[in-house]
Amino acid sequence: MERLGTGIGWRPEIADAVERMPGVDWVEVVSENVCPDHPPESLLRLRARGVTVVPHGVSLGLGGAERPDEGRLTALAERARALGSPLVTEHIAFVRAGGALTASPQLEAGHLLPVPRTRDALDVLCENVRVAQEALPVPLAVENIAALLSWPGEEMTEGQFLYELADRTGVRLLIDVANLHTNHVNQGEDPAGALADLPLEAIAYVHVAGGFERDGVWHDSHAHPVPEPVLAVLTDLASRVTPPGVLLERDENFPEPAELERELRAIGKAVETGRATPVARTASVALTTPAPRPTAVPRSDLTPRTDRLHTDTSPTDTPRPPEEAGIGEGVAAGIQPARQRLALAQTALLSALVAGTPAPEGFDRVRLGVQARALASKRADVVAKVAPELPVILGPGYRAAFLAYAQGHPMGGGYRRDAMEFVASLLPTGRPEVARARRALREWWLERSGPAPRSRRPAVRAARAARRVLLRR
Repeated sequence: MERLGTGIGWRPEIADAVERMPGVDWVEVVSENVCPDHPPESLLRLRARGVTVVPHGVSLGLGGAERPDEGRLTALAERARALGSPLVTEHIAFVRAGGALTASPQLEAGHLLPVPRTRDALDVLCENVRVAQEALPVPLAVENIAALLSWPGEEMTEGQFLYELADRTGVRLLIDVANLHTNHVNQGEDPAGALADLPLEAIAYVHVAGGFERDGVWHDSHAHPVPEPVLAVLTDLASRVTPPGVLLERDENFPEPAELERELRAIGKAVETGRATPVARTASVALTTPAPRPTAVPRSDLTPRTDRLHTDTSPTDTPRPPEEAGIGEGVAAGIQPARQRLALAQTALLSALVAGTPAPEGFDRVRLGVQARALASKRADVVAKVAPELPVILGPGYRAAFLAYAQGHPMGGGYRRDAMEFVASLLPTGRPEVARARRALREWWLERSGPAPRSRRPAVRAARAARRVLLRR
């Protein structure tokens, strides 16, 4: 695996600072935010200087019940080629549910949601990863995610699940130590135990990020400084294996460049401390000759919890037939029942989170409420970014109006479509804040609803309409 060194997440808001930042060997960019035909000039300048650029996908949903979407795979491959990247990365998560497998409308989470650590989910994930590997021109690495809730009836720990995935597919791992800390606070999972189970030789690189704790729940915000407990997990990892690369993630509330540089130095120090105090260093070996596989934890040995009860969709411990466990022509058909079971389970969970349907049996209802509020809040924030005119037009009432809309309107497409449907839902209402802004909202919607814009300058027209609304107040 190529040695990457010290990196930082490239974002447009800090592009200039990243270009001037000393000691940055590589950057990671959100794949969906880059046009392969016209990459940002800043990325091109970094590439010209020899800085490696890695596309990081967020919408593929490899942990979902459906096979990976060909269009999204093609887009990820295009960005890898355009940026000359040595690898691409995605997440072990599901981001949508419903659709053909459940004969129900497709729902979008707008967020990375955890995959149940069961044999069904592992079989589906392994095939999805193999499909993605075949479609991509460079190696794939997949990231462990942070979770606010856990699935009932899980059969493996996080480390065991990741080991099985890497062993069966040869996929590389992107280990996020901040997410290990998040799952420690939220689920009681031991980061050291997860690291002990991991195939450390499969690590492609490591993520480090900040967050905050509120009411006993850790929120992986990527908008706060990296705390000491996260650096401690990084030190533990570095005591076991030298990571090929370590990257600082920051997505919001960007500090001054000097503060980002200070965090990079702290990350480097944590790695050096770990290397100086080796615990169980692992030599780099090929995944074709793995260490002995860790023993899966039987259900009866899992710590009893009220939110870990069995459901009707939980798989059994019956060994998998050869055609389902191996790689071959019969794999896709062989795991179709597992896809359908997983689809039903994920759709029930996502529907409870975004459509207000009853909580599936065995889930912690308090945590479901925390996750549902977090999803709605993120939705409001992202719509405000993709359609910045709307908070201007609606003023202080934007957030309350959007959250009220979100309660009865699950997201079925992207955020731009969500913004359009939000405005369309407001126009017939008689709410006072809508009445004052109706003309501006109607202009905004008409500019974007037809086959072609009514104006060549829709943003200018929307801004003028918004100013007229503000002047009338």
